This record gives sequence, C-alpha cells and structure tokens, in this order.
Amino acid sequence: MFFKRLRADIAAAKANDPAARNKFEILLTYPGVRALSFHRFANSLYKLRLKLLARMVSQWSRRVTGIEIHPAAKIAPGVFIDHGMGVVIGETAEVGTGTVLYQGCTLGGTGKETGKRHPTVGENCVISAGAKILGNITVGDFAKVGAGAVVLKDVPPHSTVVGVPGRVVRIAQKENLKE
Repeated sequence: MFFKRLRADIAAAKANDPAARNKFEILLTYPGVRALSFHRFANSLYKLRLKLLARMVSQWSRRVTGIEIHPAAKIAPGVFIDHGMGVVIGETAEVGTGTVLYQGCTLGGTGKETGKRHPTVGENCVISAGAKILGNITVGDFAKVGAGAVVLKDVPPHSTVVGVPGRVVRIAQKENLKE
C-alpha cells in the first residue's frame, strides 16, 4: 500500500512538473514527495493511536522539508506539493487525488473550534502560492484558487477563486469541461 501511494505521488510530480527528469530524481530531491511519504508513515502511527510518535515524525518531516502536515490529515495518493516550503495542512483537512499545492499555501482552521475545522479539497484542484483556505469549507473538484487568495467560503467545482476575501471569478462552462 505504501509503495503504491508513493508511485502515485511520484507520477503526480512527473505529470505536473516539466522540470522533472526521472522518477529517481523525484524520489531523492522533491521535498513534496518526501513530505507525503513521511506523512503516510505518521498517519499510520496516528491510526495506531501512537499520537506522540506520529507528531514527532510529523515535526521531523517539517524540519527536513519545510512542509507541515498534521498526522491526522487525509491526503489521497497522487497529490503533488510543488516548491513546498511553508505549506501547512491542518488536522482535519482532506486533499483529493490529482490536487497540486504550491509553496506557502495553508489548509487551516479559523480558531479554536472542535470537530471538522479544516478544508476539504476535492480532486484535481490547484491551490496556488500563498493561498489560504480556512475553516470547514469545501473546494469542489477541478477548482483553482489563485495566488494569495484567502478563501473562507465553499468553492464550487470547476471554478476559479481569487482575492482577499476569495471570490469566484469564473465557473467553467459545461462544454469546456475536461474531466
């Protein structure tokens, strides 16, 4: 299972980064792929109720990669974190297959609420550099969040959100959808 997910993560990096030359280079030098591998290990420990050890692995990963992912976050295989320095993914966040996260983006909470308090990002989304998606909201499949946007409300599928606060500026027409 671990290696199947690792292969999906490497394939996502190869598909989304034109600078990626080969799978071996991706495995050894891409911090996003390494952070996801550490996360999958930490997540396994977390599910075994070894929460302190899981947090320790998570913090080690943060020091090594610059990417902070809570061990309880749910991240599908095939996610790509590009130039990941400063990416933060909170405890109850969920990220779907095919999603690309760029440097400095945050999938965070808005305060001290309990329960589900972080975003759910659908499949094949793009979260651009510096974007902040905050709270228990949903980003629909194939949505794009522009650089520096602060998203506090649900994002419909196939839409583009920009600005502070984030606002929908485009929803793809049905005839233009490529799924």
